[in-house]
This record gives sequence, structure tokens and C-alpha cells, in this order.
Amino acid sequence: MIKQLGRYEMLCELGQGAMGVVYKARDPLIDRVVAIKTINLGLALDEKEEYEGRFYQEARAAGRLNHPNIVTIYDVGKSGNIAFIAMEFLQGSELRDLLREERGMPVSQIVDIVAQVAEGLSYAHQHGIVHRDIKPSNIMLVRDGRIKITDFGIARMPSSAVHTQTGMVLGSPKYMSPEQVLGKEIDRRSDIFSLGVMLYEMLTGTSPFVGENVNAIMYQTLNLVPPAPSTLNPEVPDMLNFIVAKALAKGVEDRYQNALDLAKDLRACRDTLPSSERKAQLVPAEKTRLNGLAIAEQAEDLAPSTLGLSRSFDSSEATLRLAALTADPADVDELSKTLKVGKAAARPVVDDSQKQEESAGRFKLLVLGLTVLVLAVMFFLH
Repeated sequence: MIKQLGRYEMLCELGQGAMGVVYKARDPLIDRVVAIKTINLGLALDEKEEYEGRFYQEARAAGRLNHPNIVTIYDVGKSGNIAFIAMEFLQGSELRDLLREERGMPVSQIVDIVAQVAEGLSYAHQHGIVHRDIKPSNIMLVRDGRIKITDFGIARMPSSAVHTQTGMVLGSPKYMSPEQVLGKEIDRRSDIFSLGVMLYEMLTGTSPFVGENVNAIMYQTLNLVPPAPSTLNPEVPDMLNFIVAKALAKGVEDRYQNALDLAKDLRACRDTLPSSERKAQLVPAEKTRLNGLAIAEQAEDLAPSTLGLSRSFDSSEATLRLAALTADPADVDELSKTLKVGKAAARPVVDDSQKQEESAGRFKLLVLGLTVLVLAVMFFLH
């Protein structure tokens, strides 16, 4: 094991990745424990330039971000053929390991974790950074219940000098968006799709796209419509089915257009879950955040029924129901015309007083009808 990198003293090895080794280290200058991520640059010249460029890109990308759900970067350096990044030392577990160890994670906990990821991504996207590799191994759950997004090694910035060959795909196949599979230009909505895949996997215990090899997975990503999460996990509410469907829409225009909207919908969905489960799973800092955030602040933000998803996964009726929960009646009318679905499909909530008025009205109409019928019979009999 390396003993020293720059001024940092290596304490132990934390793990190994495709690009290098991660160490626990100490910064003697300020007596702080940090994590050191390294990359061995003893490669062929063309490989060295690519990997070194991607490595420093991670440092620049994450170093520009200051958000509670994104790992903090402290320093970057180079020692011989080893480049390194000094970052926040996180005490916790990778989400990947928790998913392997635990079965039946409560829906409220899953929703809370993914909402935090969405909030962190929203912040990164606002600063022009697309992560490109959202997956459970790049999500850390720290001891206070907060999550941290890590590994911006293949993130893309507007000023990035790291270029890829035409059609070259970066990322993990199982979590790739359709546009990544096709080698097209990607934006923040690609991260949203990857997060939708992760959410589906957390809810059901299986990936929505499974194949014997990379090509099979990519084919399914482009063509397969997975079953609704609730068909595999009965604890998943219908509202969450719709949220997942919208995140996994094949077309970027049909998907959530920004991660913050996804986070808001997840928070609102969590508020509809049984209170006992919700309170049991929230960390103290999060319990104060139950603000009753609304699903779909505007009905026009809701995805239409032409998503190419199975009827059990998304439908015009489900869309209209969600709109009716929070949207203005005029917006619901307009949405029903767009989807060509009767307003009855929305099943709007009616309070008790309105129900009583409607019942009384129907009773009066019934009495009036019977009266007219009796008078008509008497008239003909005479």
C-alpha cells in the first residue's frame, strides 16, 4: 500500500475501482481524515490522456458543487504516475451493498433516498453538470441518514476538454438511458432515466431491463416496457407507479424535464403513505420536511398517455386522476380534451357536503319524475 501521496498520509485501503484505488488518509496540515481517490497514469499515451482527462474532469465537476447530497471535493494533485483527488470521507455504506444485504426495504425509505438523489442531481444540472453514471454503487448512505452522490468521473461539463468517439457509450449498461445506448447527445433527462431505473430496482428487487449480455440489456432499454412496480411489490401505491413510468419514458420530451419536479412528486407521494411507516423510516432532519408538496404543480407538466408504456404502467385515466388531485379545474378540462378522456376518469375528490347536495338533487329529480309519471297515467285513464 502507498504510504504517502503529496502531503496526505495513507491510513488504509477502502476499495478498488476500474480507474484506481480509494484510500482512507489524513491531511496533517489541518488534521482531517479524507478519502483519496487515485488513478495510475502508467498507461499507453493515448489511454493516459483519456483517463487523466476524465479524472481531472471529476475533480473540476464535483469541486464546483456545494450541496448536502453531493460529496465534497477538497483537493486534487499528482505524485509521479499517480493522480489523486482528496474528498470528504464518508462513514456509511454504498446503496449497492444495502440492496444486496437487505430485502423488502420500506417504500417510504426508498422514496426518501431517491428524492434526495433527485435533489442533488437538480443542483448539479443547474450548474451545467450531467453525471452520466447514476447507479447504486455511486450513491452513499451516510450515518445521519443523508445520501451523497459520488463519482463524477464521466460527468460532462460545457467546458469539458474530454471528447469521446462518435457513438462511444459511457456509463453502466443496466442504468443507461435510451439516448445513451444510441450514442446520442445527452442532457439532464438522461440522469433522470437512470434514477428511474434505480428506483424501479429498489422497489421491486429486480432491474426493469435484464439480459444475458450488454447487447440484450441495451435492446430491452430501447424496446421493452417493464411491468408496473406494484405487480412485483404490492406495497407500491398507484401514484408511485405513475412517477416511475414518467421517469422511464423512452422519449426525452415525455420524461420528467428536471430532477426537482421528480423530487417534489416523490415527497408528495411519500406524504400519502401510511403515517406509521413514514415516521418510522424518516431520519429526524427529514421529518420536518413533510410540507404536503403537490404532485404535478401544473397539469401541463404531466406526461401524456402516448409514452409507449404498458396500460398497467401508465394510462390517460391515471394521468387525469393525478391532475385532479392538485390542478386547477380549468387545467383538468384542458388535459381531458388533450387526452380525449372524459372528465369522469379523473375521479375528483368530493367533500361530504357536496355529496349531500348531489344526493338531495337526485332525490328531488326522482320525486318530480314520479309525479309527472303518475299525472300522465291518470290523464290517460280519464
